[in-house]
Amino acid sequence: MKYFSKVRNIMTLVNTNKPQNIARISGLLYLLLIPLGIFGILYVPNILVVPGDTVATIAKINDNNMLFRLSIVNALIAQLVNIFLVLTLYKLLKPVNRNYAVLMVIFSLLAVPIAMLNELNYCAILILTKTELLAGNGSEQYIVLIQLFLDLHESGVIIAQIFWGLWLLPMGRLIIDSGFLPKTIGLMMVIAGLGYIVDVFNWLVFPELKFGFSEFTFIGEIVLPLWLLIKGVNLQHWRRSNPT
Repeated sequence: MKYFSKVRNIMTLVNTNKPQNIARISGLLYLLLIPLGIFGILYVPNILVVPGDTVATIAKINDNNMLFRLSIVNALIAQLVNIFLVLTLYKLLKPVNRNYAVLMVIFSLLAVPIAMLNELNYCAILILTKTELLAGNGSEQYIVLIQLFLDLHESGVIIAQIFWGLWLLPMGRLIIDSGFLPKTIGLMMVIAGLGYIVDVFNWLVFPELKFGFSEFTFIGEIVLPLWLLIKGVNLQHWRRSNPT
């Protein structure tokens, strides 16, 4: 009963019209995505994937099976956090322009099923490695299949990245127009979104180009949650845009 009481208290906090509560919850959720993203997108692949050597990659996955499984759990948790994040941001930014706020929610939520279903590729690798270990051999077909699922997972991340970029564009516009958050942060979010989208374009059209623009344009995604968590919003301007 105590657990449900705590959950109810949290939901009550989110559902209030107190913008500072909403802002700080949004900031906390956004900051939570940073370690989740670093672990799943940077740390795990760097530890387990050996570029150009599928056999060595398979060996690392077998030796670090729990880490591989945790990367799947991590990805699913990140998407659940994304759902709650966009809903709190919608509540915060809706008074500025409801149409842009709805567009932000749509783009963000479209990425969720793509990213979640993409983890089936890693699940397939787990099944294949377990089956092959029991069989006691490493056929060429098995190696090809493992590489196929690794490539499909990478492609799935890129496809989801389209929407990870798109949702930042209406969000940035909302922040710029809001008056209760700095316009500079809104511009930074637009730049971050464009960085993701350009990276997808480069991956599709210039696959040999290994330069990632988003590695240099993401700074707004750190500044915004810190601002929301520490400073919150300008209450006078927020109430002016949300008189109800």
